[in-house]
Amino acid sequence: MADGPWRILALPPLDEAIIRRLFTDPAADVSVPRSRDREGLHAALADAELVIGDFTGVLALDADAVAAAPHLAFVQMPQVGVDSCDLAALTAAEVPVANTAGANARAVAEWAVAAAFALCRHLVWGDRRMRSGSWPQAELLGRGTREIHTQRVGVLGYGAIGAETARLFEALGCKVSYWSRRRRPDVSPAYLELDELLGWSDILVMALPRTAETAGLLGPERLALLPQGAFLVNVSRGGIAPDQAVLDALNSGRLAGAALDVFEPEPLAADHPLRSHENVLLSPHVAGATGQAQLNILSQVAANIAAAINGDPVINVVNEVAPRVHRRSGGSREG
Repeated sequence: MADGPWRILALPPLDEAIIRRLFTDPAADVSVPRSRDREGLHAALADAELVIGDFTGVLALDADAVAAAPHLAFVQMPQVGVDSCDLAALTAAEVPVANTAGANARAVAEWAVAAAFALCRHLVWGDRRMRSGSWPQAELLGRGTREIHTQRVGVLGYGAIGAETARLFEALGCKVSYWSRRRRPDVSPAYLELDELLGWSDILVMALPRTAETAGLLGPERLALLPQGAFLVNVSRGGIAPDQAVLDALNSGRLAGAALDVFEPEPLAADHPLRSHENVLLSPHVAGATGQAQLNILSQVAANIAAAINGDPVINVVNEVAPRVHRRSGGSREG
C-alpha cells in the first residue's frame, strides 16, 4: 500500500478553513480545487484519492472527471442525491460512492408537511394579498380551505425521507399510501401501484431520487391522473416532474397548488412563469437545510472518510462496489 497521508479533495463551495477544520487527522491531506470550473476540477482530481462531492452539482463527477482521477478510491456525497455522479463510470472504476441517507430526512419531511399545510390553507396566497393592502377574508374562504387530516396523502418514494414523511402525515390523522420501486411489506402505509397512487392522492409528496428510470416520471399524462384540484409537494429532484408539465397542470386546474423546492435547471430562471403563479409556493432547494441536518451530514461525511482512511467499511454505498476502500496506484487497485 502507498505511504503518506490520504489525499482528500473537497468540492463543496465552503470556506477552505472550515473544510480543513473538519479533517485534522494527520493521515489526511485536504485540498480544494484552485478554481470552480472543469479545468480546476480535473487538475485537482489528478492526485485525489478520496473526494467529497459538490452538493451544488457544479463540479460534477462525470465520466471525463472519473477518467481524470487515476488514484480515485472513494466518493462521499454530502447529500442524499447522487445525480451529479456518473455511477456507471465510477462503478466500472471500482470506486464506491456513498451518500448521507437519512441525515436530513426529518428536516425534509417537516418541510413537506409545512408546505402541505400552507397549500391547504392558502397561506402564501393570503399573505401576498395582505401585504398588498387588501383584506381577502371572503376570497380566501372561497378558494376552498382544507383541514389536512381530511386529505389522502400519497408518498412517491419510500426511502428515509419518504418513510419519515409518511410517519408525520399519519400522526396528523391523514390516510397515507405510498409507491416505490421496491415494495416494503413491513410498513404501515398501504402500497399502491404508481398510477393507482396518483389517482388516489389529494396531496402527492415526491421523495424519489433522480435516476435514469425516474427522470420525467411524472409527465403530463401521469399528472393528469391526479384528482382534480390535487396538491403537489416536490422535495425530490428537478426533472422527475418536469417544470413545464407542472405549470400546465396548474394552469388547467388539475393541480390546485404546488409547493416546489427543486427545479430543472437550478437556479430557476428569473422570468420563469412558476415565479409569478399565484398557486405556487417556491423554495430554493433548502428543504433539508436546517442546522441539525447540516450537523448530521457533516458527522456522516467525517465518519465515512475516517472509516475509509482506517480501512473500515464505509456506509451508505449506492453503487455495486464493495464498501472497503483501497488505495490505488495509477489506474490499478492495490491491496
